[in-house]
Amino acid sequence: MNQNINIRFANFSDLADIVVIFNQAVRARINGSLKEGTVESRTNWFNSFSKNDYPIYVAELDNQIIGYCYLSKYRQGRQAMNKVAEISYYINYNYHRKGIASALIEHTINDCKRVNKNNLLAILLDKNKPSISILEKFGFKKWGYYPDIVDLDGEICSQLIYGLKIG
Repeated sequence: MNQNINIRFANFSDLADIVVIFNQAVRARINGSLKEGTVESRTNWFNSFSKNDYPIYVAELDNQIIGYCYLSKYRQGRQAMNKVAEISYYINYNYHRKGIASALIEHTINDCKRVNKNNLLAILLDKNKPSISILEKFGFKKWGYYPDIVDLDGEICSQLIYGLKIG
């Protein structure tokens, strides 16, 4: 990992860069989204996060956002599941295979005690082999499989759920 990477909480001023990175994944048809976002369309999404419950972290290099990771609610409104969070991460395609995802995931896992989360879920497409490898590196196990339920404009794929118990 590049030692010059800084991981911090996201600020609203980071949203434009976050949207650019998100849209790369949309175009690659790797995250299940079919429409690219804009700052306007992602503002409510961004504002739904908080540093003390469901944070968004950004990785920056030379003052440029090169990736982000966030925890989101799992089964919102079901209080018995408040200690479970979904982890998601996106890396600028120009910085793939440079340890950015690993740094963000490690940082997020290490912050789970502070935000009172004891289980993480990663919900991803079966065709996303790089993410599967990274998750397994951190001890995530396949906990769920939904065969052939995702339609990416005619490309049918399956959805996986990987889980990790914290502590």
